[in-house]
Amino acid sequence: MTMRWSDAPATYGIAALTILVSAVLLVTGWLPAAALSAGFIPGRVDAGAVSAPVTLLPVVVTPLTATLIHGGILHLLFNTVMLVYCGKQAERALGARGLIGLYVVGAYAAAVGQWVAGPGSVVPMVGASGAISAIVAAYALLYGERRPKAIGPIPAGVVNVIWLAAAWVGVQLLVGAGQGNQPVAIAAHIGGFLAGLALARPLLLWRWRGA
Repeated sequence: MTMRWSDAPATYGIAALTILVSAVLLVTGWLPAAALSAGFIPGRVDAGAVSAPVTLLPVVVTPLTATLIHGGILHLLFNTVMLVYCGKQAERALGARGLIGLYVVGAYAAAVGQWVAGPGSVVPMVGASGAISAIVAAYALLYGERRPKAIGPIPAGVVNVIWLAAAWVGVQLLVGAGQGNQPVAIAAHIGGFLAGLALARPLLLWRWRGA
C-alpha cells in the first residue's frame, strides 16, 4: 500500500521532524549536549536548575523537545515504526488535531510519570516512547480485536489492553538492552499509556460530535 502524506499528515509530520532532528544530532555528535539541554530532567522541576556547561531550555518545554532526541539508530527506528504504524490508524479515527493533542498530552504525561518515579533524578529523559505510548494505547482501544479471554471480573477488552501495554514495555526493555547502559524510562511509558487510555474515547467523541 502506498503511503500518502494526506492520509495521515500529523503522523507523518511528527515522524519526519523526529527523524530529521534525531539524525542530525546523531551524525554531528551533538547528542550529549542536546540531551542535557533539551531532555527532560526530573530534578529541574523542584530544584529549578541543574548545573550544566550548556544553555538549558525552560523545563516546561523539555517534555516536548525530549521527543526529538534519540540515543541511537535502533531507538529512533523502533519508535518511528511504532509511531507510523499506530499513528496513521489512530489519526484516521481522531483526526490530525486529535492525534497531535494525544501526542502532546502523552509527552507531558510521560514526563510526569518519570518525575513521580524519581523526582530528584538528574538523568535526562529523551526519546518519543512516552508520547508514542499514548498513541499505542489509543490504537489498542480503537482497533483492538479483543482476542484474549476475560480473566475473572476483568473484561476481555481490558485484558487486551494490558497485554499490549506489557508487550510495549517489554519491547522497550529489549531496545534499551540493545543500547547498552542507557536506562529505559518505564515510568514514562506507563504515564503516556495511561494518558492514551484516558483520552482515546473523549477525542473520538470530540471529533465526531454532531455527526
